[in-house]
Formats: sequence, structure tokens, C-alpha cells
Amino acid sequence: MKVVIAPDSFKGSLAAPRIAHIIAEEWRRTRPADQTVIVPMADGGEGTLEACATAMPEAVRHHLTVIGPDDRPVESSWLQLADPGDGSGATGIIEFAESSGITLLEQPLPFSAHSYGFGQVIRAAVTAGCRHLVLGLGGSGSSDGGHGALTALGARFEDRRGLPVGLGNSALRSIERVDVSAMHRPPRGGRVTVLSDVTNPLLGAAGAVRTFGEQKGITAATAAAAESNLKHYARQVQAALTADPDRPGAGAAGGVGFGLVAWGATITSGARAVGELLDLPAQIERADIVITGEGRYDSQSERGKVADHVRRLADRFDKPALLIAGQITVESTPFALRRSLADLAGSPEAALRSPERWLRQAVSELAQASASLPG
Repeated sequence: MKVVIAPDSFKGSLAAPRIAHIIAEEWRRTRPADQTVIVPMADGGEGTLEACATAMPEAVRHHLTVIGPDDRPVESSWLQLADPGDGSGATGIIEFAESSGITLLEQPLPFSAHSYGFGQVIRAAVTAGCRHLVLGLGGSGSSDGGHGALTALGARFEDRRGLPVGLGNSALRSIERVDVSAMHRPPRGGRVTVLSDVTNPLLGAAGAVRTFGEQKGITAATAAAAESNLKHYARQVQAALTADPDRPGAGAAGGVGFGLVAWGATITSGARAVGELLDLPAQIERADIVITGEGRYDSQSERGKVADHVRRLADRFDKPALLIAGQITVESTPFALRRSLADLAGSPEAALRSPERWLRQAVSELAQASASLPG
């Protein structure tokens, strides 16, 4: 049989490429005659770049130093896919977490953390000649509405004296004029695709601050100020660029989704777009069994996350889909077979202490059980 292996990462435990390799290795140990094809997946958040690099070894990785979310220099990178030969142009793949993510912060900086470094990487890809950009959002530690990224792209945000404002959420309240005359625009004839599974608007009860602010250090006492700063910023950006703060996804990555849409990007489902980029539908169509997984499969998983997207593709082509997750918190799932590392280990804590051990056991059990599947 041909087995397509397309897991997401197990957050805080194992990266998607490592998981895919372990599954393939253990599956072949139990069923040596089977052919395994690994397609590590991501939804646009942390791990997207590694998943794409693993699946597309011909891609060129460019390294650069940028200004991190707390002003310290950060080593970042982006992937360049060559022109496919039809004259459409090269594609640049960029991951927000690599240049401006929350893991780059030593401590939460709710009012000063920014997205400037992300904009620097985008600018580098545009300067290198990429006509198409794929921008993965997720893992943000800031709530600046994309102000930092737009600043790095050449937009000028001035205060009442005509001087540039600083960076971070607190600087947004000082903006009185936005000058985009020198801003690098999206490549002509190309497209900019933002990958995100977040549908929140920029502002309001479901917005960037109210929904995601706490994990970035915004408290109940400071939320109103952070929201007010973003609201003022949105009005100023709307006066200079076409942007809708109510658009689904505008609140992604602390509002970077809003800034990118203002720049000319389109937001789409991260899992679906990554899958198409990696030719996953064609791989699954030629498969006999499909295996996917994620760290925690819960009630939110069936809203477009990686495991759900892979399973829906398998359903489309009438292929059985198998699930491996660090933890499964719902009673029933629409998978042919499933295994939870936490159940095998006895608890989530035990599974986290030895994730590879329990992953191998889960794969072994699924490989044996797969003999009972139809076809």
C-alpha cells in the first residue's frame, strides 16, 4: 500500500518533519512492503517554514539578520521557490514566528513588542525578485496591527510634529499622518497570500486584544488602552490605504493580518494553502491510507486545522484517514482509526516526557490494526 503521512507539529514537543519521519520508520518496521510518502504539514504558524523546506528540498533558503520584536537582532530566514517554468515568477515563503514571534521574547512586552523584523524579511524577498509571497502568521508576541511590518516596508507613520512614531502598540496612539508614497508595494502581477486559521477581526470583543492579548501580557487593566491604540491606528491606516478592520482574519498575529490586507494581501486558510503548496491533494488521491496528527485534538480541531483538513481530503478521495494525537479530548472523531499518546502513556504529562516512545507505539498499533480496514 501507499501511505501518505501528513501530520502537523505537536506543539512544545515534536516538529512535524520529525513526527513524519518517525511514523514512516515505524510503519515500515511493521509493514515493510508498504510505500510511505511524508508530507509534513502546518497551518501557517510556527513550523511552516520547516515543513515546506522538508517537502521541497529544491527550495533555496536565504538567511538574514533582522530587528526582533524586542529590538534585539534576530537570525531569520525565508524560502525561495524558483519560477516553475511558466513565467509566473519565483515564490517567497516567510514565517512570522521566525522574525517576530513570541518565543523570541525573554518576557512579555505588551506595549513595545512589534512586527518590524517580519516586514524586513518581506522586503528582502520582494527585493530578491519574488513575484509571489506566502506569509505564515502565528506565534505573535505583539499587538501592533502590522504597524512595524509596514514601517519596515517603507510606510511612514508621523506624529503631530511630523516625526516618526516609535514601534509597538503604545506608539500607535501618537500617529497623526500616514505617508505610503515610499512604501514597497506587493510585486506587480503577483500575489500575496496570508496563511492563518484565525478569523477574528482587528477590534472588539473577538478582536486581537480581547482574544489574544492576555498571552502577550495585556491585562484586564491595560486592555482598554491597547484596544484604543489599535482603533486609532486603524482609522489612520484607513485614511491612507484600503483596509477593513472587521474583515475575518484582520486580528491574526496581533492585528498583522489587518496591516497585510492594507498592504494588498489576501488571507486564506493556512492548512489548505500549505497543502496545495505541497501538492497534498494529488498525493492523497494516489494513496491507499492517510495518516495525520496534531498535539491536541479537541472540539476546535474540526474548524479547519491541519488534521481536519487532511481528513477531509482523504474523504474526498475515499481513502481511510488515521489520526495520531498527543491528546484526544473528544469522544468520537471522523477517522477510521485513532491513537492518543496520552492514553498510551497513562497521562499527558507522561506522554510529554517521552513523546517519541509513545508515538512509535501508536504507529505500531495503527499499522497492525490497519489490516482490518476495507480494501
